[in-house]
Amino acid sequence: QVQLVESGGGLVQAGGSLRLSCAASGSTYRINVIGWYRQAPGKQRELVATMSNGGSTNYADSVKGRFTISRDNAKNTVYLRMNSLKPEDTSVYYCNAKGTFTWDDYWGQGTQVTVSS
Repeated sequence: QVQLVESGGGLVQAGGSLRLSCAASGSTYRINVIGWYRQAPGKQRELVATMSNGGSTNYADSVKGRFTISRDNAKNTVYLRMNSLKPEDTSVYYCNAKGTFTWDDYWGQGTQVTVSS
């Protein structure tokens, strides 16, 4: 099992920045890909950014150039730096880790990001 704990959400004005953190613990050796998803009220959960163990990254088109995913392997922590935030970025942001098997799919509890206009 893998446990994920997010932090760093909050309220920010449009154009501002936030950094989210996700600390992984437990059987972290199972993780192949780790990243961030978000879900706004009434909408489906969507991919924001992911990073593989090899360092490959994947971003949603809506955040490219504004968000950056990074990881500190020594701390088992992944970060999401969010710049130039927009009101439409307002969502609950979830950390996700995936392993080899379909059941190796882990989620954090989520952290709220609210961007005011």
